[in-house]
Amino acid sequence: MTVSIETVVASIPAWQGKRVEVKPLSGGLTNTNYRVEVEGIPHFVRVPGAKTDLLAIDRRNEYYNSKAAADAGVGPRVLYHLPEYDVMVLEFIQGETMSNQKLQAPGMPARIAASIKMLHAGPRFLTDFNMFRLTEFYLKICDEYQVVIPPRYPERMPAVAAIEKALLVNPLPSVPCNNDLLAENYIDDGVILRLIDFEYSGNNDPCFELGNTCQELGYDEARIQELCAAYFGAVSAAMIARMKLNMIMSDVGWGLWAAIQAKISKIEYDFWGWATERWGRAEAKLDSAGFPRWLEEVQQPQ
Repeated sequence: MTVSIETVVASIPAWQGKRVEVKPLSGGLTNTNYRVEVEGIPHFVRVPGAKTDLLAIDRRNEYYNSKAAADAGVGPRVLYHLPEYDVMVLEFIQGETMSNQKLQAPGMPARIAASIKMLHAGPRFLTDFNMFRLTEFYLKICDEYQVVIPPRYPERMPAVAAIEKALLVNPLPSVPCNNDLLAENYIDDGVILRLIDFEYSGNNDPCFELGNTCQELGYDEARIQELCAAYFGAVSAAMIARMKLNMIMSDVGWGLWAAIQAKISKIEYDFWGWATERWGRAEAKLDSAGFPRWLEEVQQPQ
């Protein structure tokens, strides 16, 4: 059972005796989110969903990394933490929540790169993130809990192993990454694109961050190249290949996440449709003429 918002409000001494107004927020795919106004001042309250341990969410890691992201100047400040409920109360960022359409606008890849670079240059996160190990974990969860997954997942694991082997030839130093930068996790505060939701954060290859967000945002070749140039200062075949291989891994891992959510989540969302869409996209790239070339190019000297 998850904790009620009423219990959360009653657990914060600074809010007692004050005018408190609670408004549910839509859009969360794992948790229940609220805007809580205390004497007119808004706060963001994240109440975790049930069984999120099956999704490999470490709430201690999330809390630590959320504070680090705030210190980096790009994440919201953590105002209160209720570890007994795994609840965080965060600064409410006043701004515009982004969408895929908004992030297609001219200049957006450069703005995204600037925010990501701020995060990556900030304090190290508590633990590391590795999509290859997470994929293995999710496959075990699917087997243990009889979660239906899209066809041919096991048969594709040798290709996934080939991606990992190729990426390890010239590894990049790990940096603190969000690892889940879909459009709604960017908020434009009028100055920079702020980054939110650090459930899956961890120190990781920066090209997973770049590739993952390109995949989430539906970026075309031109925008992928623009983001690469804005982040690294120039475009290289090796870095583009690294991003594209990580785009595949984004769909491989988060496709399993969606399949698990389709079984366990109480949130009204077509998780199974999302799982099959992501897996179809991953298979198309694995079968593309570009895949063997990316495996070769990512192993070239940088």
